[in-house]
Amino acid sequence: MHLRLSGGAMSKNRKQHVSPEFRLEAAQLVVDQGYSIREVASAMGVGHSTMDQWARQLRDDRNGGVGKGAPISEEQRKICELEKRVKLLGLEKDILKKPPLS
Repeated sequence: MHLRLSGGAMSKNRKQHVSPEFRLEAAQLVVDQGYSIREVASAMGVGHSTMDQWARQLRDDRNGGVGKGAPISEEQRKICELEKRVKLLGLEKDILKKPPLS
């Protein structure tokens, strides 16, 4: 099985920020379509260990696990965003409950 992509390949020589969509699509090639980590890493221009981490993270996200780093799936990103919002609202509520300083 050979994977060929036109464009979108990234340089291995310098660290670049990649979008969550890029990470998700790359991980889906490994997890859903059966390409090897090495094939996808080479085709996408990322390191082998980076690709392995993204694939593991996608599997963890899908199994309901809490992995390291930023969530890779849209659902997990939304959950994290909502959890942050709940925490902030809780802090705001606690502040409003305190008596005003005189």
